[in-house]
Amino acid sequence: MTTTTPGPSALRGAVGTARTRIEGREKVTGAARYAGEIPFADLAHGWLVLSTVTRGRILDVETAPVLAMPGVLTVLHHGNAPRLKTDYVGMLGTPPDPTCAVFQNDRVPFAGWPVALVVAETPEEAREAAEALVVTYDSEPHDTALHPDHPGAYPADGHMPAETEKGDLEAQLAASAFVVDAEYTTPEEQHSMMEPHAATARWEGGRLEVVDSNQGAGWVQGELATMFSLDASSVRVRSEHIGGGFGSKGLRAHQVSAVMAATALQRPVRVVLTRRQTFSLGGYRSPTTQRVRLGAAPDGRLLALEHRSLNQTSTVYEFVEPSAGVARVLYDADAHRTANHVVRLDVPSPTWMRAPGEAPGSFAIEAALDELAERGGIDPIELRLRNEPDVGPVSGLPFAGNNLAACFREGARRFGWADRDPRPGIRREGRWLLGTGTAAASFGAGAAPSTALVTAEADGSFTVRITAADIGTGARTALTLIAADALETAPEQVRVRIGDSDFGPAMIAGGSMGTRSWAWAVTAAAAELRERLAMTTSIPPEGITVRSDTTEALGALARKERHSFGAQFAEVAVDTATGEIRVRRMLGVFAAGRIVNPLTARNQLVGGMTWGISMALHEEAVRDRNTGGHYAPDLAGYHVATHADTPAIEVDWVDDHDPEDPVGIKGVGEIGIVGAAAAVANAVWHATGVRHRDLPIRPDRVLAATGPVPAGGAVDA
Repeated sequence: MTTTTPGPSALRGAVGTARTRIEGREKVTGAARYAGEIPFADLAHGWLVLSTVTRGRILDVETAPVLAMPGVLTVLHHGNAPRLKTDYVGMLGTPPDPTCAVFQNDRVPFAGWPVALVVAETPEEAREAAEALVVTYDSEPHDTALHPDHPGAYPADGHMPAETEKGDLEAQLAASAFVVDAEYTTPEEQHSMMEPHAATARWEGGRLEVVDSNQGAGWVQGELATMFSLDASSVRVRSEHIGGGFGSKGLRAHQVSAVMAATALQRPVRVVLTRRQTFSLGGYRSPTTQRVRLGAAPDGRLLALEHRSLNQTSTVYEFVEPSAGVARVLYDADAHRTANHVVRLDVPSPTWMRAPGEAPGSFAIEAALDELAERGGIDPIELRLRNEPDVGPVSGLPFAGNNLAACFREGARRFGWADRDPRPGIRREGRWLLGTGTAAASFGAGAAPSTALVTAEADGSFTVRITAADIGTGARTALTLIAADALETAPEQVRVRIGDSDFGPAMIAGGSMGTRSWAWAVTAAAAELRERLAMTTSIPPEGITVRSDTTEALGALARKERHSFGAQFAEVAVDTATGEIRVRRMLGVFAAGRIVNPLTARNQLVGGMTWGISMALHEEAVRDRNTGGHYAPDLAGYHVATHADTPAIEVDWVDDHDPEDPVGIKGVGEIGIVGAAAAVANAVWHATGVRHRDLPIRPDRVLAATGPVPAGGAVDA
């Protein structure tokens, strides 16, 4: 049933008020069970065995000694595993990563490739047997090094065109009063969510059930059904509580191998990835090398803009980190060129990671804008405002609201930007050099078709069922507030059930589109339910249920550039004797549509900005070129920002309304990280006069910067 959607006037009361998470008490007391904690009778445990070579073939898997070990039930590998269907296009418009289609051939395309699954009665027995399994390989030479002039690089579309171009770039650069031409790099970054990947598969009454930690139960259900050639109705995926996802928790090797083992043994099987295994099987953000060329007229107006990005992908799967995409939204120029290229290497497949493309891309373009401002003697905020586009720089479409200027003006006022001395290396406090920096942020505000079920119960309460996923964002609470207002009742009268593929198709928790998509479906169902209740004299004992589908409503939306925007500000202190950098304070002001729950929205934005600090100063997964594997793939070797690294971060937002959007939500999950690393890096330049174009800005890189700190000048590190 297709339904209409009420306007914003029908949504009032609960939305916009700060509410603690509905499931908060259960989570802090341990009552909320995660995928690896839910008990099952007769549960067996699988342990993945990963390749120790980077490229080659499997010659032999010596299963006999392992099968004789205590508790071992089976060993699955390419010689005995069922064949899977892989020649299809999945929910995200791409074929599945062959890393998920485990044990299909004898090829090893990267270090950490799944070569076997050992299943035993206990996790300890499975692990011991997995570590004892002998696998013989025929190793081949490998290439894991990403560099900007790699001969294998090629343009790749991903979810946007690979290249865009207008105007004569070289002519406009030649006509520019001042020019920036620089290369910026970002390293490999890992998701490192608190809860590891875990899945339990079992057959119950001829139906496959998977209890998982994922960002979309319907997504995983559809992929598993297709891969195992099952009818979708015979597969159910449940994912009630998720301890972080960030783009990593889609279809992975552990779910597929668990289904294989449960099918072979006809009993429940659980597979949990270790922290080290997630470094090769959980996906990651690809390192990037980005070249930015900017040319401006004397007044700072951009005449030329070129942003080219290169990322690595595996030899078995193409994934594009579209870092040049952010320049297609934020700034226009008479000559405008962007390009996203990839190179296939013998590395694991990268994947979506919080603000894919925008996070690394904003570092490059916003650092380059800062350099341009310094060379032109223009205030960095003023330079950005002078180049705010009237329409999409590439699409030519009108903006459905662009309140970036309001974010900068409010942020500058609150941060005290007017008192800033623009000269670098001037402010000092004892052994610390102090500096401030800023950057712009943009992230798309999309929505995807979703369905929702709303039931009027006999006792006067309401139940909402939708295949949403709460990956820590507070989605349950937000949907409860939205449903309460749409039903014109109190939040206490609404029960929201999520994370079950049986509730019907819905958008995943990703792309900052989850809450917006789900809210649309919930309000549509609630509107029709209210109409039906108004025509009903009494509610039957079983209640009345309405199902919505937003496909038609979304298709009717006018084509526009829809984005959240933000302005990031940072103050840092740098000790040039030790190389230590401390972020003293940060402020982010955002235009992110209608804020459903200020408490959880603020948490999301602060979390994103914290990740930006981590990206700027700490995070870096380093790969050994000789072995193809990581150095220290764990949270001891992979550094993330902790409490000691994180200052008091302030977050606020400005009014941001799209009159044509009946929901008004734009999403806050990813905009918080965009521009944050650039603001920190720009503040480091302002403090020291040294420009760091490679992340993270480690102490050794600060110490390696040559020459004394200049007065009013800059040094390139």
